[in-house]
Amino acid sequence: MTAVMIIAGAMLVAAALLTTYRLLAGPGSLDRLVAMDTLVATAICGLSVWAAYSGDTTIVPAIVALALVGFVGSVSVARFRVSDDS
Repeated sequence: MTAVMIIAGAMLVAAALLTTYRLLAGPGSLDRLVAMDTLVATAICGLSVWAAYSGDTTIVPAIVALALVGFVGSVSVARFRVSDDS
């Protein structure tokens, strides 16, 4: 079971690195918004893998809070976004 957790962690780190590149290099604000959503989802997955590995359930409220903050942030940025065309 430990090998599965290590592989999952390595894949999540790779996903976070690729997403960080897209966040920094994204040509438009929507690309950056999608990258930020993906980074928050990757963080949620990382916390979930850690909770499964350690057996600690006290981190679950933090996972739920991070999901809510990510959703509200995405909706508010998408709602009040100014067009990239100038």
